[in-house]
Amino acid sequence: MALVTSKEMFEKAYAGGYAIGAFNVNNMEIIQGITEAAKEVNAPLILQVSAGARKYANHTYLMKLIEAAIQETGLPICVHLDHGDTFELCKSCIDGGFTSVMIDGSHHSFEENIALTKKVVEYAHDKGVVVEAELGRLAGIEDAVNVSAEDAAFTRPEEVEEFVSRTGVDSLAIAIGTSHGAYKFKTEPKLRFDILEEIQKKLPNFPIVLHGASSVIPEYVDMINKFGGEMPGAMGVPAEMLRKAASMAVCKINIDSDLRLAMTGTVRKYFAENPSHFDPRQYLSPARAAIKELVKDKLVNVLGCSGKA
Repeated sequence: MALVTSKEMFEKAYAGGYAIGAFNVNNMEIIQGITEAAKEVNAPLILQVSAGARKYANHTYLMKLIEAAIQETGLPICVHLDHGDTFELCKSCIDGGFTSVMIDGSHHSFEENIALTKKVVEYAHDKGVVVEAELGRLAGIEDAVNVSAEDAAFTRPEEVEEFVSRTGVDSLAIAIGTSHGAYKFKTEPKLRFDILEEIQKKLPNFPIVLHGASSVIPEYVDMINKFGGEMPGAMGVPAEMLRKAASMAVCKINIDSDLRLAMTGTVRKYFAENPSHFDPRQYLSPARAAIKELVKDKLVNVLGCSGKA
């Protein structure tokens, strides 16, 4: 199996009423945990890389790790740029072997967003690469994405047809009430499924993407708090809301914060219980195992894509 685009994945997901998990990766252990989980439940995968992760781990190293994962698992895997904010960044990832890129022009005006997205789409499609864009702005902080609650904005359904037709984009990330980062909500979020329904009517059979969809799992938040952290009152998106979105037009659900919390909480717990240990293999092995179990649960019980590879 080679690297694939998300095109066929999304077609099957839309028809089947499930979503593909798009998991952010930064190093070997995270990639191993995610792909081992997907192999066990036979799920298709999107491994996505932010600009920050690409700078941290190095493009070449990440691509070689993903190639190794494909060889080990035999799974269809799409490599996706998460929140690319310039044409130059998207071009670099396309030229470097990514099969999907996101151009996030949501901080621009509607017309500027269209112009930037169309430029990326034209270059990407010529290379056989698919493109995700964004309309609306999610609040929260994640890597280079930093949007205050005051600057957040729901996607306007009346704009989606024009945006998609003028840009030729392959999928669309929308804002319906999710939020980037671990510090999400003080009370249970209320996702705007009415907006999602309206968008689905205007864009039938078109794949929609949900960002900021980690659940902020209490087990790992408690672990971080117990062993030296401070994350009071953080709430994520309930699993039942994500399952409902996946049964509608949402074909891709992004998960990042949960992975970070699982790894960090497990490592902190390990050092609290084994303060004299210093072998990275000793503390990264349980962290990798925690990511694997988390991802398996997402694939089977939240996204519904197990057995769909």
